[in-house]
Amino acid sequence: MPANASSRSTDSNTTASSSLHAAVADDFAAVNRTIKEQLASRVPLVETIGQYIIASGGKRLRPLLVLLAARALGYQGDKHISLATLIEFMHTSTLLHDDVVDESRMRRGRATANDAWGNAPSVLVGDYLYSRSFQMMVEIGSLKIMGILSGATCIIAEGEVQQLTNVGNPDVDETVYFETIQGKTAMLFEAATHSGAVLAEADPQQEAALQLYGRYLGLAFQLVDDLLDYQGDAKAMGKNVGDDLAEGKPTLPLIQAMAAGTPDQARTIRQAIRQGGLERLDEVLAIVRDTGALDYTRARAEEMSAKALEQLDFLPPSRYRDSMADLARLAVERQH
Repeated sequence: MPANASSRSTDSNTTASSSLHAAVADDFAAVNRTIKEQLASRVPLVETIGQYIIASGGKRLRPLLVLLAARALGYQGDKHISLATLIEFMHTSTLLHDDVVDESRMRRGRATANDAWGNAPSVLVGDYLYSRSFQMMVEIGSLKIMGILSGATCIIAEGEVQQLTNVGNPDVDETVYFETIQGKTAMLFEAATHSGAVLAEADPQQEAALQLYGRYLGLAFQLVDDLLDYQGDAKAMGKNVGDDLAEGKPTLPLIQAMAAGTPDQARTIRQAIRQGGLERLDEVLAIVRDTGALDYTRARAEEMSAKALEQLDFLPPSRYRDSMADLARLAVERQH
């Protein structure tokens, strides 16, 4: 690969991301203002950590999905701003908790909150953000949206626990893997688009389509994240290649490599998952490449992206729908 190929890919992804936000630029600016307003607390450390993690980068895809889903169905009110904000608070809370559980020290190229302030403040600020999000749900005043989001929080927590119990277990199969990523990642994507549709008073067919769009999009994003852990650029990703292996996480590249490889290759990966660490990283990287496991993982991501795109046929033509289509394509084309 040419020396500047990675930077070109990153520039391309950044440009694509900017165009996704363009359709709802004013709404997105309002969400950013509301985030700052709603982070206000009488305890300075709450604001400090909250602002640190929220300002640490990222595309804010989940609040973006709320805005696009609502606008795609012609929503003209202003409650989508609060809904998008509280979705971001829910997501940020899970990041704070996840980094403590995973003992992570880097996220998006910066020190994690738990590395900077310690585990206890990170967990407690995560709890605050969850609580704040539920206050905002009450203010929106929709029992159906509260049902969607409260149900989502339970499923997300179950997904995180399931991922924790999977660590070091080489017997996790593809079915269990998809159940796990549906809970820990895709559920909040799904809740974002589903709640946005409900806010816009979608008809049943459109509501179901937007719910599924979010689900398939979330699955595509997680599949590519797991793929990039074995072939990505550490600088672009803001984390180290092989972090999942170091933590003993049996993600799809490893699951497929064990299924498609020789008994010796499967044995090597099983041992690497059980032991964790990076002592066998080079061996594992070679196996996931040689067995076609990376191509398989990408194909599954492309399948999920295609399913997400199919759901958009139920929406009327608009620049918002176009942005959602672009997002589904970006999910599998990105390099970080």
